[in-house]
Amino acid sequence: MSPRNSVLEARRTRQRIVERGLTLASVEGLEGLTIGRLATELGMSKAGVLGHFGTKERLQLAVVDAAAEMFAREVPQRVRHVPAGLAHLTALCEAWISYLERALLPGGCFFTAVATEFDGRGGPVRDAVAGLDALWRRDLSIHIRRAVVAGDLPAGTDPDQLVYELFGIMLALNHALQLHRDDRAPERARRAVRQRLGSPVPLGER
Repeated sequence: MSPRNSVLEARRTRQRIVERGLTLASVEGLEGLTIGRLATELGMSKAGVLGHFGTKERLQLAVVDAAAEMFAREVPQRVRHVPAGLAHLTALCEAWISYLERALLPGGCFFTAVATEFDGRGGPVRDAVAGLDALWRRDLSIHIRRAVVAGDLPAGTDPDQLVYELFGIMLALNHALQLHRDDRAPERARRAVRQRLGSPVPLGER
């Protein structure tokens, strides 16, 4: 095998490990993500899995990065063509609801599960999750401010408060889908967002 092919094969193997790790961690948490479990799942040796990351913590961080890439691809990137203002904010919320509704990961929202797992801890994994959460809140706040400037939302709108409420709706949606298997929950979430934003176009009909 040529050096080039060796590098490509190593990348593919690493990607397989991370993808499987993401699926497992969405259900069992990052602490349940062990080198031995992944080796068994993928038919590899423990040394083979460990060789791609060095430590369990680096493996966990790679899985967090993969989850962030999936979320970015399925939510903000899906609506990047929508004009700024309330239309974009509403489209973001619809993409967010759809992301949870389609159950791309068996454990539901990866970041909801991992935030609960790591919120009381310190360390690089907790910091990575908190940083990504803060980044998404900041992005939502920017879109809210743009909607206010455009006159789509009232001038007195508190962006931080609205972000807080939107997160509450999505957390409730994930809870209803995962714990209660409530197939009516996405429509309830859409109704809640529509009422809060005063969107003239119903979510799910764009």
